[in-house]
Amino acid sequence: MAQIPTPPAGPARVRSERVLATPDELRDRLRQLGRAPAEVADPRLATVREIVARHALQRGGLLPALHDVQDALGCVPAEVVGEIALGFNLSRAEVHGVISYYHHFRSEPAGRHVLEVCRAEACQSMGADALWQHACEGLGLPEAGGTRPDGGMTLQPVYCLGLCAQSPAAMLDGRPHARLSPERLDRVMGACMATEVTA
Repeated sequence: MAQIPTPPAGPARVRSERVLATPDELRDRLRQLGRAPAEVADPRLATVREIVARHALQRGGLLPALHDVQDALGCVPAEVVGEIALGFNLSRAEVHGVISYYHHFRSEPAGRHVLEVCRAEACQSMGADALWQHACEGLGLPEAGGTRPDGGMTLQPVYCLGLCAQSPAAMLDGRPHARLSPERLDRVMGACMATEVTA
């Protein structure tokens, strides 16, 4: 049997050649973020700085910070990713990687209502593809989903709502709906839009 040559011993491989900041430098940055001037070119940056300052020293604080940013701004715009990265001592690419990995995070604001249709296998086997197509046609959206031009509704796919035994399922404004048919989906969406008209 041939023996595989071993590589020469050397220094351990390092993930990155650069150190973004030491812990003390990071604390100084966070203090500065908390004292950022009120007048900022992009008013969203002040909000993001406040959120980052609250979460940056927490273990695993990036996800809660991203949720708070999206709650405050309606999305996590590309223009604030650098500020988030700075506060967490990460590169922009690392923060963008987290944002793009989790389907919950959006880079564009959602409509006033958000309809998430499950596209996972269990729901697909019970007619989710037809339900998705019906929703796209009913909302006048392309097959990929998106937000209506009037900003009334955003349609987006979700991969498992945990309602597999009651598929196909969808969630409208955080409220789950199970065993949906195209007709039942129309009633659910119609009731949602009717409350908007009367409000």
